[in-house]
Amino acid sequence: MDDKIETIKKWLGTGSINIFGLPMSGKDTQGLKLAEALNAKFLSSGIIIRAMEKESQKSYSDSGALIPTNVFYKWVLPYFERRDLFKYPLILSSIGRWSGEETEVMSIAAGAGHAIKAVINLHISESEAKKRFENAKTLNDRGDRADDKDPKIFATRLKEFREKTLPVLEHYETLNLLIKVNGEQSREEVFNEIIEKLASKASGSLS
Repeated sequence: MDDKIETIKKWLGTGSINIFGLPMSGKDTQGLKLAEALNAKFLSSGIIIRAMEKESQKSYSDSGALIPTNVFYKWVLPYFERRDLFKYPLILSSIGRWSGEETEVMSIAAGAGHAIKAVINLHISESEAKKRFENAKTLNDRGDRADDKDPKIFATRLKEFREKTLPVLEHYETLNLLIKVNGEQSREEVFNEIIEKLASKASGSLS
């Protein structure tokens, strides 16, 4: 495992890895773990947006819909150019979820020295996402987020992913950046598969 992580680090440099998946697929959980392993910084669009909504007292995401693209550009993209992140690789959680945003994300990231080197899709079925949603409500382990408690809002999030984010993943696939990972395994198994597939991609790029 250590050798594979070192291979990934050498290949990644100060680049970025963007992680996508349905709600409840474990994007932030796996992203944080990957960032720690690679000595990278973690950026989550959801965390950034919720913080900016609180600061600005404006709400865009309460319904479960994606925020407008112009607001996403204004709030999230400046993070790529932060000086405190300059020397680090970045692990991104769903940065650019609306079809068309991926082009601007790639451009800004590359310009800031954080070119996107891989995109991970933590694949789970919608039925699995719904099961995890119900379990999370029972356990009450997701904080006070309405979108993780209200079934109608959660259904909107699933619909948004299906209609707006799947085309983003298809675009990344045409660029040979997409890595598909089975997100229905245990957390440890998911992480191990991520490392295996990233190391394989890194080895191919380095050879």
